[in-house]
Order: sequence, then C-alpha cells, then structure tokens
Amino acid sequence: MQKKLFIYTLLLVLCMGTSCKKYLEKPPDNRAELNSPEQVAQLLGTAYPQANYMSFFESMSDNVDDKGAGVLENTNVDPYFFRDVRDDQQDSPEYYWDACYAAIAAANQALEVCEKATNKSAYSAEKGEALLARAYAHFMLVNVFSKVYDANTSASDPGIPYVTVPENIVMKQYERKTVSYVYDMIEKDIIAGIPLLNDTRYAVPRYHFTTAAAHAFAARFYLFKKDYTKVLEHANQVLSGNVTALLRPWNTIYTSITYLELYARYARATEPANLLLVETPSWWARNYFRVRYGLTSGKRDEILRRNVTGGNWAFNFQVFTSGTDNYLLPKINEHFVRSSINADIGVGYVVVPILTTEEVLFNRIEANAYLNNTTAALADLNTYASTRIAGYDASQHIINATKIRNYYGTTNLQSGILSTLFGFKRAEYVQEGMRWLDLIRYKAPVTHYTTDGDILVLGEDDPRRVFQLPQSAQLAGLKLNPR
Repeated sequence: MQKKLFIYTLLLVLCMGTSCKKYLEKPPDNRAELNSPEQVAQLLGTAYPQANYMSFFESMSDNVDDKGAGVLENTNVDPYFFRDVRDDQQDSPEYYWDACYAAIAAANQALEVCEKATNKSAYSAEKGEALLARAYAHFMLVNVFSKVYDANTSASDPGIPYVTVPENIVMKQYERKTVSYVYDMIEKDIIAGIPLLNDTRYAVPRYHFTTAAAHAFAARFYLFKKDYTKVLEHANQVLSGNVTALLRPWNTIYTSITYLELYARYARATEPANLLLVETPSWWARNYFRVRYGLTSGKRDEILRRNVTGGNWAFNFQVFTSGTDNYLLPKINEHFVRSSINADIGVGYVVVPILTTEEVLFNRIEANAYLNNTTAALADLNTYASTRIAGYDASQHIINATKIRNYYGTTNLQSGILSTLFGFKRAEYVQEGMRWLDLIRYKAPVTHYTTDGDILVLGEDDPRRVFQLPQSAQLAGLKLNPR
C-alpha cells in the first residue's frame, strides 16, 4: 500500500500497517456501524487536525533570525530559506495536510451517520460539531496551501479540495476548484453548524467546538474575508461582561508562578483564555528555543522592547542556555509518551490553543478600526494592555489618540490603531506561529538574513508564500503550486 496518498480517509486509517486487500476481505469495524450519538461524539474527538503548524509558520515569519548555531530541523531551516520543506513527518506542512484531511474524513463519517439516523434530532449537536470541525480543517488547508482570500482574484485562484462525503475508494480523484468556492463552502458549514451546537454534551468542552469556540472561528473566518460587520457579530458572542477575566493574566498570576507552572497552565483546559485545544504529535516544544533560526536578542528587542503604552511587557523570557540566543517564553509544553514502559524512544505531544479569547479581542479591534469605531477599538486595546503591561497603571499607560499619533508619527488614527494592534499581536504570539497569518493577510514582505551575509526576500506576490502540496497529491489529480 502506498505510504502516503493524497487524503487520509477513514478506510486508510483503518488499514494502516496491513494490506488493503486483507482489510477489504473483512467486515468494516464498528465505526461503519455507529448507532448512537455517544458513539458519533467519540468519533468526533478525531475530527480536529492532530498536527502542529507552529514550526513552519514561525520559521517563515519576520519573528526569527539566524543565530549562527542551533538545532537544525528541516521544518525550521527550509521555511527560513523560503524553500519547500524536505520533510513529511510531524511539524511539517505535509504532515499538517494529512492531519487536516484525516480530521475531515472523521467529520464526514460522523455527518453521514447523523444524516442516515432515523431520529435525526437526537444527533443535531454532533452534526453541528462535525460541520464546524470540517469547516475549520478546510479553512486552515486553504490558507496554508492556497493564496490568501482576495475578493479580486479568489474566483480564479486554485483552492484545495473541499471534501463533503466519506471516501470508500483508495485512489479517488479530486479537483482544487477555487479559493472562493472553498470559502463559500466553509461559510455554509459555519452557518449551518453553529445553531446546532450544545455545550452540555461535552465532558471536556475545550477540546470541542463549543458555541464560544465556533463564534471565535467565525470571527477569524470573516476577518480573512474582510467582512468586518460579521466579525463584530461573532466576536461579541464571545466577549461579554468582564472581558479582562477572559484574558491570560500575564502581569498578575503569570508573574507569580514558576516557569514550570506556567508551562503547565498555558494550554490547560481550565484556562479561560483557551477556547479550543488540540493535542498534536510535535517536537516544537523541545526545539522552539533551540533551533538555529529563531528568536534572537535582536528580534526580542524589536518585538518587545517598546510599545505605545510607555510601559514594559510582562512577558518573562528565559535564556535556556547562558550565553546563547536560546530565548523561550514558557508556554509550549511537551508530554512525552514512551513507545513502551522501558523504552527510551517515543512521541512528544503538544497541546495547541488553536482558538483563544485574545484572538477574538484582536479581531474585534481590527474590525472596529476598519469600521471607524475608534472609541470601541481604543477601549479594547486598553483592556488588553491592562493584562500585559508590568505594573499596569491606567493613568500612566492609557492608550489614546494622542499617544498613538505621537508614538507612530501619524495623523491617521485608524492607521495608528492598526499599528498598535499588530505590534500587540506580534508580542502575544511570538514563537507560536500566528504572526504568519497576519503576514499573508496583508501580503507583507518578509526579509531573512544569514550569518554568511545572504539576504533572502519573500515579496508580496512571491509564489513561495503558499506552501507546496505534498507530491502525493498528484496521485489524486491535483496540480502542485507554481514555483
């Protein structure tokens, strides 16, 4: 059997490690005969991409520089040089592609059961979760492996296959269609799925699409579409009451605990800021501060030395090894699972917060800025700053129009608010890869330097901004991205 096919399907997952012929001679396992909402709910636990994008996102961004020495991993080296990644294992784009389509296969299998059930109403919550999970995986795929959404070009830009039915053949052929088509399908699933969700059905809600997580995802989706009114509509469903209590307490509780305690807390299901968590195989937790192309003292100062409030960030970076540029912020923690009880080998796992209240707040600020709701945008910027500035004092650190204009040297308040926002976002997500999503949305050029004196430039229209499809995608009839 081929080691890799274009899409991991339920059938392929079931027959991994044995021959397909032997598998097809047997009756399908009990997932083909799901007969209760509880069984469908268990299947949906696998409907989220169990792969980590942090390594290749962060390494492509402007958050990193050449340290001159460090761990060399293809998932760090190749993105830094704007090359196609020569790796298909965890933390690679190809691994992410496979994991997204595996999640989609699980969601589609669940949806088929929901549709065939005689008592469809009993499965409505599971149907809602499956629709949102399917939409999320496709959304991430189209933004990694296709051009970013642009109303002027997306009707012709190649997208990715939007798969809506379970697959039952090994070498099924697919077509990419367009980015616009993929976005239409994502929106259709979001609109259909949200009203069906039932948060009481989850034992551990943070690992599922709760109503809040669904609205957070919808806010991100509409931000990419630049539909700012809808961004506000969905963001406001998440952010109500005391918004400060929903944000990470970086300048209070986080400063009073040890770095080991912070590691444990950052991606915990009980942390209010975490709206949706996914556990993924990954080595990023052990490598993100040791890789050669990462956060240096220069980049640390560029991102974190100054900000519009005039205060200092409460982020407490640690130097892992004295005298090196191995800086880390304790938030990406590894859980190592040994292959057997006495083994020295195994797999590292990382819990990734893929949707957070901080992102929702950032999205609301951006939407309000473009809608010229500057008072609301400033209020949210100050709410965020109140949890991130060391020794925060509202009278001293308040963000207002005058302070923004003086700091950025601009008379355009909207532009100044956006500059403030992106400076805050860059600091918030450093070493998590989220910066890349803003860079592609704004088609911002990225320049990397090497200690050998090379200058590497990724222009706004450079085709390498779009990650390459796996070579195996050609087996399913797909054209690779241009290079």
